[in-house]
Amino acid sequence: MLLSAEHLSIDFGSRRLLDDVNFYLNEGDKTGIIGINGTGKSTLLKVLAGVLEPDAGTIARNPNVQVSVLPQNPVMEDSATVLEQVFLHFPAEFRTLNEYEAKSMLNRLGLPDYDQKVGTLSGGQRKRAALAAALIHPADVLVLDEPTNHLDSGMVAWLEEWLRRFRGGLVMVTHDRYFLERVVNHITELSRGKLYHYEANYSKYLELREERAAMAEASERKRQSILRVEREWIMRGCKARSTKSKERIQRYEELLARDAPETDEAVQMSAASSRLGKKLIELRDVVKRYGDRTVIGGFSYNLLRNDRIGIVGSNGAGKSTLLRLIAGELTPDSGSVETGATVKIGHFSQEGRELDLNQRVYDFIHSIAGEVKTDAGTFSASQMMERFLFPGDLQSVPIGRLSGGERRRLYLLSVLMAAPNVLLDEPTNDLDVTTLSILEDYLQSFPGPVLAVSHDRFFLDKLAESIFEVRDGEVLRFSGNWSDWAEKRREEAPEAAEKPRPAAERPRERKLKFSYKEQREFEAIDGEIEDLERRLTECQAEQEGCGSDYIKLQELQARQAELEAALEEKTERWIYLNELKEKIDAQNG
Repeated sequence: MLLSAEHLSIDFGSRRLLDDVNFYLNEGDKTGIIGINGTGKSTLLKVLAGVLEPDAGTIARNPNVQVSVLPQNPVMEDSATVLEQVFLHFPAEFRTLNEYEAKSMLNRLGLPDYDQKVGTLSGGQRKRAALAAALIHPADVLVLDEPTNHLDSGMVAWLEEWLRRFRGGLVMVTHDRYFLERVVNHITELSRGKLYHYEANYSKYLELREERAAMAEASERKRQSILRVEREWIMRGCKARSTKSKERIQRYEELLARDAPETDEAVQMSAASSRLGKKLIELRDVVKRYGDRTVIGGFSYNLLRNDRIGIVGSNGAGKSTLLRLIAGELTPDSGSVETGATVKIGHFSQEGRELDLNQRVYDFIHSIAGEVKTDAGTFSASQMMERFLFPGDLQSVPIGRLSGGERRRLYLLSVLMAAPNVLLDEPTNDLDVTTLSILEDYLQSFPGPVLAVSHDRFFLDKLAESIFEVRDGEVLRFSGNWSDWAEKRREEAPEAAEKPRPAAERPRERKLKFSYKEQREFEAIDGEIEDLERRLTECQAEQEGCGSDYIKLQELQARQAELEAALEEKTERWIYLNELKEKIDAQNG
């Protein structure tokens, strides 16, 4: 075991981020931590890394274990060069031995100018320099907070392979679902202060989480069924007797006091848009240069109402420049951009707008619109904020009190409150997995065109119907989603193609079929349900004829409870077997 954390609790103001939780990391464990923004994922990483002390609980580490950390917002030495920053906390002899590897990493991460001052780097470049520093550290445990943010698809593929070969323990927060699928072997979900552990990658986690939710729901249905029976018994017995079975009443009260299973709330998005006319946006021979470099050269396109376009390319290629030209935020050096009179653009940019950290959350949103009409009805600013997981107490706090992910979600809401009919997005940094999934469904049903700059491969596979690649001053167009584009790029440059994954790692589609026991059960279950229903009817009829024989009545009521529980269990099994039969029939055509 590399580290263990037991009975951890952390309070943040009036919110309990961690509530008596345990976490263990063994050699070879690669754990992805997921959860809705603002639940405390980064706080948990800081505690595990020893950067932050918990309010309660203990952290134990092997004294020989080396930990390397990539924080969400790295603190850096502005006067240092990029290479000096990477080796800032290491002795000179370590730099001598590892300088070649560090330079190789920096090249991979798009930082070839090793002598550039850190103070001149963009936010994304600073994060990539900090990532190189974390990876060059000889560590037994890597603690990485959002390592894929600000990486293009080539950098993500390189990091993915690097971490798969890493032999120590890995704990990371990431919202890149393909990364979670291919790198991690454990998923830890943080929800309402509790940790739920799954020995799984992302797809298996989704399956196991559904099973856990189904079990919780089944347990709650059973509790409600028992409560209903016991409530009827108590109500009937009140007039008949002056005393009751203390044990039975105590069981009823315990069941009544038990909490129903809690689930995380999810962002509720409804399409709010203005009327869109026939003419949208037309680009004719658009050229944009920065100095001697042509970023966009002679690009023409007529935007269509149902377009779902993913924009890809290496960092610095000009993806954001293309979006800003389309949005009218940049003027082309030559060519023209014509925008229809009814077009109302919502630009959810990578940088986001400058937010006044002292302004109240509610005041910020209300200043954009007091209410908005959506396909689900008309909602006030306050109601829309609740739908975006900003309850009343959070609406009154300054924006500066929000986490980075919560500010990103607030910015997304501010764009949608303006009811745009054309969406230009760089949406995936800092949004949690749950919100990303809901955003994808929202964008698919959005009643206007969507153009999205993103390095999130899962996002572009689900959303995009065509890909624009910005490369060497050109905008190249491909039909299909990200995977279709990546396959065509591999065909163009077979020598640079990624090595195929071993067949054992490819998920296999399991052919559905009944087991022998399930087949026998399916054939008999209708008759068994009919028999239980008949016996339950007879039991209820017997109770009506009991008269004043209260002992017999009590026995019959107990039998009724058993029959109802058996019927409920058998009915749930009937539903499962019939759904399985439908899937088998559909599979077999």
